[in-house]
Amino acid sequence: MSVFLIADVKVTDDSWIPDYAAAVHTIAEKHGGKYLSRSGNIETIEGSDKDSDLIAIVEFPSKADLLNFVHDPEYAPFGKARQAGSISNFHMIDDTDIAGAIPYLPAG
Repeated sequence: MSVFLIADVKVTDDSWIPDYAAAVHTIAEKHGGKYLSRSGNIETIEGSDKDSDLIAIVEFPSKADLLNFVHDPEYAPFGKARQAGSISNFHMIDDTDIAGAIPYLPAG
């Protein structure tokens, strides 16, 4: 079952971004990750603006693959740099439909 990492980031010190952007895509790919979006073009349509600078959505083949990426020793220094230079929230969702009413998604 596919899972998705949603990274919601408010940058407080942008010095980590060039190295992170150059290396982390390859580390995610090593674990089957595929970036679906990594954008700073964020427009709040409904609700409160979260004041995020970046939201990334990365698809992984499974929860184990996503967790292996997050806990990969190769990723660790980049993750620490991101955490030190931002307020970050990482969320994981799967590809199920909690209401079970969308026919092309598995019922959750």
